[in-house]
Amino acid sequence: MGIQEKYINPLTDFGFKKLFGTEPNKELLIDFLNQLLPKEKIIKDLTYTKNEHLGSSEIDRKAIFDLYCENKSGEKFIVEIQKAKQNYFKDRSVYYSTFPIQEQAKRGDWDFKLTDVFTIGILDFVFEDHSKEKEFIHTVKLKDQNCNVFYDKLTYIYVELPKFKKEEKDLETRFEKWLFVLRHLANLQNRPKGLQDKIFKKLFEAAEIAKFSKKDRELYEESLKYYRDIKNVVDTSRQEGREEGRQEGRQEEKIQIIRNGLKQGVPIAVLAKLTGYNEAEIKKIKLAENERNGDNDKTRKNS
Repeated sequence: MGIQEKYINPLTDFGFKKLFGTEPNKELLIDFLNQLLPKEKIIKDLTYTKNEHLGSSEIDRKAIFDLYCENKSGEKFIVEIQKAKQNYFKDRSVYYSTFPIQEQAKRGDWDFKLTDVFTIGILDFVFEDHSKEKEFIHTVKLKDQNCNVFYDKLTYIYVELPKFKKEEKDLETRFEKWLFVLRHLANLQNRPKGLQDKIFKKLFEAAEIAKFSKKDRELYEESLKYYRDIKNVVDTSRQEGREEGRQEGRQEEKIQIIRNGLKQGVPIAVLAKLTGYNEAEIKKIKLAENERNGDNDKTRKNS
């Protein structure tokens, strides 16, 4: 598969980690996060830590973060890119946030003092329960019955990228410029006039595919194919008019995503993650589709 674009797609797994998860490009991540965080939490430096975390016992599940880092004060930052709607996404997000909390435990006499934990989700989809709202940034904290912050060291920040509609000429803030880049970088041929800041110069230089090594190009092609397959499966299913908002319609939409994905060769494990169906259920759907297609072939031959 030949790559036609000049710049990498930052919403692919490889693209996101290439731009934001490597030591030479660390200042890109710092600058982006500083647009999201409150002024008192401005980051001056970050250290990347391991992105795979195991539960406290053998039966506990593991968490693999896209990016996991901490600042000099020991505050933890989980940064995730999410390409498509996923069953229990919010549950997964909360579950992941427990790992940087648990790892702060100390042996011996410990007073349970914790440092802040931030979970940041960059979403290439819109939450169903927020689809009618114009707001595209959700900052979530643990609050009491009077909506007062009960605990201020655990923060979730979600950015719904599809809701950001501004064009280049309308960009006003640095944060808006970042959102524009995340949405449109792969479709640009040159750095826009409004993005001449030093940080964006570095971003565009790091994103230029022609400068990649052969190995990086191959890894990016593989990641790009996965991203396009997922996007195509989900978009196709939506276009076929499934009834979101009704339980029956949502289930039918998931089944259609599975059918479309199987036709396009998307791995069963990926479809399971997307829809919440287990692999055994997807294999049954695959078998039924194969049998139905076989019957259709017989009918065509006999006609």
